[in-house]
Amino acid sequence: MFIFNILATPLGWLLTQLYNIIGNYGICLIIVTLIVKIALYPVYKKQIFSTAGMAEMQPKIQELQRRYANQKEVLNEKMAELYKEEGFNPMSGCLPMIVQMIIIMGLFALLRNPMIFISDESMYFAIHEPFLWIKDLSQPDLWILPIAAGIATFFSFWMNQQTNPNQMAGGNFMTNMMKYFFPIMIVWLARSYPSGLAIYWFMSQFIQIFFNLRFNMLRKALKENKKNNKKKKK
Repeated sequence: MFIFNILATPLGWLLTQLYNIIGNYGICLIIVTLIVKIALYPVYKKQIFSTAGMAEMQPKIQELQRRYANQKEVLNEKMAELYKEEGFNPMSGCLPMIVQMIIIMGLFALLRNPMIFISDESMYFAIHEPFLWIKDLSQPDLWILPIAAGIATFFSFWMNQQTNPNQMAGGNFMTNMMKYFFPIMIVWLARSYPSGLAIYWFMSQFIQIFFNLRFNMLRKALKENKKNNKKKKK
């Protein structure tokens, strides 16, 4: 899509500038991934807290749904009152997800076809450089990177579930199924895409694991603060 191509061009420029300084395509991909993840940290944080907020409100939402099951207008009014009382915007988790997807697809377009978005001739050879055990970063790595990417994806996905008690308890069948299916799909895709793209995905999920550790700590601290504030009000 056009919007992804627009984003891929500045990312290609960043990759070229880093390569002119560092001179190693594989390391440049890792640094670009780190830059993108750090830039997206506030977006991830907003999405995680939005998900956690919705999870904490689920018992109250379910109670309203039972009480006003046959009164849709009243239910909508009560839900709006609940959101206002809790200071929660049900749409707050959508924009962060959209921003993430646009950037990820822009990176996907860049790393899958880098020469479309990179004009520096030196990069024609750079994308074919070896890195660690990989002989050519423009070619797929059949096992090590795909498996590493799949494992990192599984742990990242699993840690995301910690923000939602309902999912942890097995109350969301689809989410629990995706926890296993999505990493397997990543392994399959990584075996057919350029190694550079697999490096990006692995590093992205690896960094996300540390983000999730931080988010879970912040969420627990926020929950404790809410409990303490309620006790003080009583």
